[in-house]
Amino acid sequence: MTELALPPVESHRRIDAIDRKILTVLQQDASLSVAEIGDRVGLSSTPCWKRIQRLESDGIIMRRVALVDQNKIGLGLSVFVSIESGDHSDAWLKKFAEAVSAMPEVIEFYRMAGDVDYMLRVVVADMRSYDVFYKKLISAVALKNVTSRFAMEKIKSVTALPVPALEAA
Repeated sequence: MTELALPPVESHRRIDAIDRKILTVLQQDASLSVAEIGDRVGLSSTPCWKRIQRLESDGIIMRRVALVDQNKIGLGLSVFVSIESGDHSDAWLKKFAEAVSAMPEVIEFYRMAGDVDYMLRVVVADMRSYDVFYKKLISAVALKNVTSRFAMEKIKSVTALPVPALEAA
């Protein structure tokens, strides 16, 4: 079995309490003006804007997006797909990752530890659409086992990460 190298740990400048407040505010509403964000975190516009720019250039803020209600655009079925592979080579993983990453129905894709190798979160309109997706998935590369679990109700779904407080020095 070929092991994949883990990505290097990135070293970022230490973020302070104000940066953490900015991150919390932006995760709740990224459409706020810099002045509004500054008011909420206790900064004037210019220093607030400079901090936001630094957080973006450091890759801490990856992008700002609009969140869309999947049901209101006709994607009423959420499916969690567990995949086991009989092949763990780098070449197989590259081909599999490219195929799955190109499927717009897949909104999350993880390599796992434990009893499954990969986990996908898939959103589709209905069972017929999932069947089309499933056939496309199993024809992409050889898979040992595919298990689909269908969500009946979304109980919690957030995009905001819990920004940890500063550690006491």
